[in-house]
Amino acid sequence: MSKLARQQVIVELAHEGPLPSQQELRKVLTRHGFPVTQATLSRDLSELRLVKTQEGYVLPNGDAPAEPAPSASRVVREFVREVRRAQNLLVIKTVVGSAQSVAVAIDGEAWEEIVGTVAGDDTLLIITPDNKKAKLLQSRLEEMRA
Repeated sequence: MSKLARQQVIVELAHEGPLPSQQELRKVLTRHGFPVTQATLSRDLSELRLVKTQEGYVLPNGDAPAEPAPSASRVVREFVREVRRAQNLLVIKTVVGSAQSVAVAIDGEAWEEIVGTVAGDDTLLIITPDNKKAKLLQSRLEEMRA
């Protein structure tokens, strides 16, 4: 499992409420398919700039981490395995556990040809307004993979 995907899960959990102790968080991450050492978890919390409070670890001011999201080109190159078009839809196959990270990076680009995205574990659905836009986006994503 990738660091980016693991850190995305930590951020999502932090948005739900304060994270418990590192020991408890390690157990939660393991259940999500991310077995980590205490040292790795400590680095993740530091990189994400989570703050320890009496309730647990929280994002500063409840906001997303200050670090910018990775570029779509980097995430696509690293995690996307296949891009298939079905009329105005693109089905993106990713490394297991990476679809949501890819969706976040692509959504962050605010490309005009994207109406919306839906991400699962290893599959991302991108909806475009028409076939022409889907074909253009497919080409863009394929170029990023090269």
